[in-house]
Amino acid sequence: MQRLTNQKQVILDYVQSVYSHPTAEEVYLAVKRKLPRISLGTVYRNLENFAEEGTILELRGRIKRYDGNTSNHQHFICTNCDHVFDIFEKSINLNKIRKKIYKIGRIKRYDFYIYGICRSCHSKNNKKIK
Repeated sequence: MQRLTNQKQVILDYVQSVYSHPTAEEVYLAVKRKLPRISLGTVYRNLENFAEEGTILELRGRIKRYDGNTSNHQHFICTNCDHVFDIFEKSINLNKIRKKIYKIGRIKRYDFYIYGICRSCHSKNNKKIK
């Protein structure tokens, strides 16, 4: 892990303090309040580095978002509004997959995404939702 500068620490603290799964732009706007001279490029670069190190999660949907909670959990992503919801369900049985993967290698962590329409979008327009 690289040296944790003040800029990196503020970025990391923000991502780990929110549950909204922010985009890089949202992180930038929040961090800019504390560090007015920080650039969007610096925020992008540090988020990418944190994600590569496994310090935060990078959620890839239509819009790339970040999650400061690195515990094994699942995500529901609304395909209409792109809102991301955490799902903490331990009953997902990985035994069959683990047996197959055991022949290939060792699981360090897994990503599990569920795509659908959130209740809010469904209730606003239950006719045609993408």
